[in-house]
Amino acid sequence: MNSQAVEDYLKAIYKLQSSQSMVVTSALADHLKVNPASATGMIKKLADSNLVSYERYQGVKLTPPGEKIALEVIRHHRLIELYLAEALNVPWDQVHDEAEKWEHILSEDLEDRIDKILGYPTTDPHGAPIPSRDGNIEQRNTNLLSELTQGDNAIIVEVSDDDTDMLRYLGKLELYPQTNIQIISISPFDQLITIRIIPNKDSNNDFVIGQKVASSILVSKLEED
Repeated sequence: MNSQAVEDYLKAIYKLQSSQSMVVTSALADHLKVNPASATGMIKKLADSNLVSYERYQGVKLTPPGEKIALEVIRHHRLIELYLAEALNVPWDQVHDEAEKWEHILSEDLEDRIDKILGYPTTDPHGAPIPSRDGNIEQRNTNLLSELTQGDNAIIVEVSDDDTDMLRYLGKLELYPQTNIQIISISPFDQLITIRIIPNKDSNNDFVIGQKVASSILVSKLEED
């Protein structure tokens, strides 16, 4: 099997498993932009190699060996993203696509060197946790920004890096990880959310986002004083 294709599939399954215990073939095919027949064929090969468990009409999930490989690729990807952003000043909306090219060829030695020079980071430029060298990844208690209610205060933990245009838009709004925000209002019918960045108290700087944007941002709610 092509090792890059294997790693792409395992990484995709890992990501989709965060929202569904068994990943259906159609969702995996959509995510990887391949036809369902190709996805089914690869899944069967992965199952034969004990990298996934597969139940027809039910879906697929990673086995421990498959998860180990997925987390190693994710570690490479996120370390590369951070290196590109911090060392080379590549904009945060461009590092994902570049890291996709490098993640499969990064040697263990270079991985360790990047990790050291960056100070052993725990998150990438978008706030996603970087798996440790031994394959552990931080489990966090977060909410989608779209799940908050009026008056809630929160800190942005992570933003999705799936959409380059979305990242560029969020950057213009300064909605970066570790930014404190407050939900000022939510319109009753179309659910548009008015947000204020804290500690700025000037209502003239409030801005409105829709549900698509709000659903791409993970936050941690802050307790009221």
